Amino acid sequence: VQVVESGGGLVQPGGSLRLSCAASGFTFRSYHMHWYRQAPGKERELVATITSAGGYTNYADSVKGRFTISRVNDKNTVYLQMSNLKPEDTAVYYCSASLGLRTYWGQGTQVTVSS
Repeated sequence: VQVVESGGGLVQPGGSLRLSCAASGFTFRSYHMHWYRQAPGKERELVATITSAGGYTNYADSVKGRFTISRVNDKNTVYLQMSNLKPEDTAVYYCSASLGLRTYWGQGTQVTVSS
């Protein structure tokens, strides 16, 4: 099983980034997908969720209206489009796949929002 995030980097406040998460080794289309983030000294928090078929999404209040989660099941990939980024969005962003009690995690990608 592999879950690999990419697309992080340094961006100025107000800028945009798109994170990608490529999965393999499991039946991607059966799993709900999530983006989490963890800032230094803080607990990991759930940022966004998309159900297996993509029909339902949910977001943390802090990112509603700025972030969009999407998935392409034929490509085994989930995305997080982030806009109007703020310094408080600085964190390591993790992708995870869940089905019942089974969860797979990626290693994370750093997003830094700074001028």
